[in-house]
Amino acid sequence: MLWSRSKSIIALDIGSSNVKLLEMDETKEGQVNLVNFGMVDLPPEAIVDGSIMNTAAVVDAITELLQRHRVRGKEVVTSVSGHSVIIKRVNLPVMTEEELEESIQWEAEQYIPFDVSEVNIDVQILDETGDEAGQMEVVLVAARKEMINEYVSLIHEVGLTPAVIDVDAFAVANAFEANYDVPDETIVLCNIGASTVNINVLREGVTVFTRDLGMGGRQVTEEIQRTLNISFEQAESMKVGGDERDASAVVPEEILQIVKSLSESIATEIQRSLDFYLSTSTDSAIGRMYLSGGGARTPGLASAIASATGIDIELMDPFRRINIDERTFNPNFLEGVAPQAAVAVGLALRKAADR
Repeated sequence: MLWSRSKSIIALDIGSSNVKLLEMDETKEGQVNLVNFGMVDLPPEAIVDGSIMNTAAVVDAITELLQRHRVRGKEVVTSVSGHSVIIKRVNLPVMTEEELEESIQWEAEQYIPFDVSEVNIDVQILDETGDEAGQMEVVLVAARKEMINEYVSLIHEVGLTPAVIDVDAFAVANAFEANYDVPDETIVLCNIGASTVNINVLREGVTVFTRDLGMGGRQVTEEIQRTLNISFEQAESMKVGGDERDASAVVPEEILQIVKSLSESIATEIQRSLDFYLSTSTDSAIGRMYLSGGGARTPGLASAIASATGIDIELMDPFRRINIDERTFNPNFLEGVAPQAAVAVGLALRKAADR
């Protein structure tokens, strides 16, 4: 059972290009239903590498979503990513959860590049029994308090209450687990946002490696904007294939070259990260990669990643096993934005016990 509660929790995916709101509920039989989903674009530079630079714009976007979808709930789960978030899989001496909570501040100093007084720390024990050497595997997550406080203040400003602050990479993993069977092979979940690429390697459904890259789909849009001296909105339209209202529109060769060049650059950085993982793990290969995020639909990007990594690529569908009422939601719209909804779906699936 994914969760059990009488009132819904609001999932807010506050990205650097837009804000997405999503609500789901669950029947007694365990069927998960989509209740609300909407998104509002943000102006460029409203959020930069996870830091909120234009609070008013983000507040307006969230308020618009709350009013448009007549949201009544108050509890929010959101997530963060970027250079202010550190995720590490480490080995520590076998101890209980209580002992770990008492010692984690000292233990964390060895693994994070920030002063421990400046971060919020969370841990998850992966192997309680430990190995023959008396070591257990632990996932350590640290996020700068300054950034967390920004998001908490923002949520309070729109009259809501923060219940959980997650990490983008883990939210995508939640969405994958709810919609796909756990594969025997090692896979990669690659969430390509406007300004950050979240890489999450899973072995038998458990995270074994994560990395955030400071790049994304917005770089392509901005380069098109500079080259043609057009608006950001026009550049974004050209990036994804031109003006949908004009079927005869031809995308200039110059634009195709920009998209191709930057797609190959993103693909190369993903490949380098995966090569690093493979060189430091017992895995000899990765079976498949699932792409999500708004940048996942950039023309040619999936093929560029497949060419650079030699891995089979599939677009992730976070609505694959979610019940959708077609009288309420346009299936064509959801199909078009599905990769972008992965983080929001994963946040909405947070268990009540995690709150």
